[in-house]
Amino acid sequence: MPSAERAIENLIARYAFLVDDGDFTGLGELLDAAEFNLGTAAARGKADIEELAAAVLQTYPDGTPRTRHVTTNLIIEVDADAGTASSRSYFTVFQQTDDLPLQPVASGRYRDAFELYHGQWRFAAREVSTDLVGDTSHHVKQAS
Repeated sequence: MPSAERAIENLIARYAFLVDDGDFTGLGELLDAAEFNLGTAAARGKADIEELAAAVLQTYPDGTPRTRHVTTNLIIEVDADAGTASSRSYFTVFQQTDDLPLQPVASGRYRDAFELYHGQWRFAAREVSTDLVGDTSHHVKQAS
């Protein structure tokens, strides 16, 4: 069984893979028990999180947003007695499409809370704040 820190690192990495794969159903499952805040938008529960991701992120014929989320500067603090943990990290989103050369399009911070539930760590909350923005015209859907 992995350490708490390793299990939490895996959850954080899984988030990046699910978004980059365009697997918004899997993303909803991963964050099902979490309060998810994306800037000023908030969602809770599998269906709401899946709907928010599909409403915000552009996808392409291959079903993906053509991105790579890179998570760095990860700090994890575990309270084993309480069965809770928190983390802070930076993210950078790289994107390449047929019309956009490979480049960073956004960077920001994740602030996460985790809980131990039936012996497994899971997200209790994720707050995404974007600090630096490049050309997101191929990444984020335009408001209607």
